[in-house]
Amino acid sequence: MADHVLAIDQGTTSTRAIVFDAAGGIVSTAQREHEQIFPRAGWVEHDPVEIWTNTEWVIAACLSRAKLEASAIAAVGVTNQRETAIVWDRRTGRPVHNAIVWQDTRTQPRIDRLAASAEGGMFQFAEITGLPLATYFSASKIGWILDTVPGAREAAEAGDLLFGTPDTWVVWNLTGGARGGIHVTDVTNASRTLLMDLRTLDWSDELLAVWGIPRRMMPAIRSSSEVLGESQLPDVMHGVPIAGILGDQQAATFGQAAFDAGESKNTYGTGNFLLVNTGTDIVRSGSGLITTVAYRCDGEPARYALEGSIAVTGSLVQWLRDNLGIIQRSEDVESLAATVDDNGGAYFVPAFSGLFAPYWRPDARGALVGLTRFVNKGHIARAALESTAFQTRDVIEAVAGDTGRPLEELRVDGGMTHNSALMQFQADILGIPVVRPKVVETTALGAAYAAGLATGVWRSRDDLRVHWQQDVRFEPRMSVDERERRYRMWKKAVSKSLDWVDDDARSLAGTLG
Repeated sequence: MADHVLAIDQGTTSTRAIVFDAAGGIVSTAQREHEQIFPRAGWVEHDPVEIWTNTEWVIAACLSRAKLEASAIAAVGVTNQRETAIVWDRRTGRPVHNAIVWQDTRTQPRIDRLAASAEGGMFQFAEITGLPLATYFSASKIGWILDTVPGAREAAEAGDLLFGTPDTWVVWNLTGGARGGIHVTDVTNASRTLLMDLRTLDWSDELLAVWGIPRRMMPAIRSSSEVLGESQLPDVMHGVPIAGILGDQQAATFGQAAFDAGESKNTYGTGNFLLVNTGTDIVRSGSGLITTVAYRCDGEPARYALEGSIAVTGSLVQWLRDNLGIIQRSEDVESLAATVDDNGGAYFVPAFSGLFAPYWRPDARGALVGLTRFVNKGHIARAALESTAFQTRDVIEAVAGDTGRPLEELRVDGGMTHNSALMQFQADILGIPVVRPKVVETTALGAAYAAGLATGVWRSRDDLRVHWQQDVRFEPRMSVDERERRYRMWKKAVSKSLDWVDDDARSLAGTLG
């Protein structure tokens, strides 16, 4: 009997495949990075064909390393970078443009015009979608492709173009592509488009009209855990059910077994994302968080969450590596930061694409402040890591404001949690314990859980809870006075990053592009 589950994790910087056994343990992994394309300042793209090619490769490599045939795989779960927009021709399977990544800000002028056009400003559609108007979400990206690529709007109106976030693109190709691939997404990814009604869990005709997007482009919205179709990959994985889709942050929440109201997790990846489960209640934030779908199992009501979305955390470490060259490998940042005792008075606000939650300030830009001749690259590395912890406190303060109760501990996951110095500083600056599980790759694990639930590998969510195990518990050590002093300095640094984008800055960005 097949009792393994394969998870495909299509992330912002790479695509991974992980095989899990029935105890939720990792059997094998394979991973490939894809190119980050920056055509102009503020523009971020990926090549969808490269993403799919890498997906095929990691599936084959992962199964080979596990020494497993397709017959041993009970199901496939897919998780993905959310909000990234791909538009392709259903007849040929070819993208009409590179994927426009969630970090991309090219559509800010249209966002600004729309925000200024109606009462409610950037929150005019929040009652329907739970989201503010922002370049972060998919809708404006789809509109840009239709308005900019020659012939795209006409092809979309004729029914020849399809839209999807990367989960949709991967599943469409996995199930046959132009030869009958299924065009689907799940409620979690749909809730990140600025086009889905949180109450009906269907596309909003009103919002499709606002953005000029034909409904026939849009994928069918399905549950996060249900059998959707079968893989058509020849030789490697033919006939295996595709049975789970979750956006990456919701997948991590599922992998942390945060299934019920009040349970939460914080993922440290390219960006940071705090999710707090609110059960079947749609809770509106007054503190700068967004309302999103946490998950939906087949035949059940949807569960919702409040989310604090932070754009730049792990990608700041990549920036230190690739743009400044002060480290050779991302993991070297911890040892470089350890060469100094503190940040030397330097604070790094990585607002490369503006600030997301809880500020929602697209006019912000990155700022490194407090510099003196004393500051060296060790201090800069430390300030970069500390910015992750400070931004996390920002969103946790917002959670306390919305729910009326502070978090008692923070469960964490993602690649940056291997950095124990960062996790200790996170506990120090929050004043609560930070708990790292034994399996920190909870994004892939959550996708595997969703697929395994739908195919009987696991019987219930209660079965999944017993798999969660604590690895390390970081207790706060910093004094209250020192914690609050450093946080005040962080807030001061944030204030220096605001109001940067104006006509002069836009003109400079255009020149640089």
